[in-house]
Amino acid sequence: LELYLILLSISKPKAGLRADNTAVPVGGSVTLTCSVNPSPSSSSSSSSSGWKYYWYRDGKSYKRVTNEQISVSEGGRYSCRGGRGEPVYYTEDSESVRIVSNRPVVTLYPNWSEIYRGETITVRCEIHGGDTEWDYEWETNSIRKPPKQNEYRIGSASSSNSGNYRCKGRMKSSQHKTTEWSDSVTLNVSCKIFQPDYLCCTNI
Repeated sequence: LELYLILLSISKPKAGLRADNTAVPVGGSVTLTCSVNPSPSSSSSSSSSGWKYYWYRDGKSYKRVTNEQISVSEGGRYSCRGGRGEPVYYTEDSESVRIVSNRPVVTLYPNWSEIYRGETITVRCEIHGGDTEWDYEWETNSIRKPPKQNEYRIGSASSSNSGNYRCKGRMKSSQHKTTEWSDSVTLNVSCKIFQPDYLCCTNI
């Protein structure tokens, strides 16, 4: 008696992902559309209905929605896959699409954990996504205020520069259109270890 083992190789269908834009417009969103492409071994009609769609952002599950189309306003790397039936049969994941947000990010250069009095540091407001020209607005509780530019260079840091900094951008071509405020970044200027406190707190 001879037994023959026949292995049937059936490739899974793969999800496809399409974005109507790769940069989030000011105050707007980007529309992502997920679809299921038929596998070579299946007919196109078999992939046209019954699918739910599962969304991922930066490799993690993104919202509990199963719609074919979603709108996003956050930057990140998005992907999707389809699933149907019980138990759920999943497609292969789509290729990922990188969406760039125009929400500003405040950074410190150098990004040291401690800044001492007299050191040089730059506070920078960075907005990604396209060639848009921006005017910059800062909000801080420090004594000294940054200029309305994307970069604030502090040549000799003092206690008056300590505080929280956040920024937003305003489009030069359309002043009523602004980004969201960035997250705040804290700058804390300390005395040097060998320097008395009264010297650090003076000459602000």
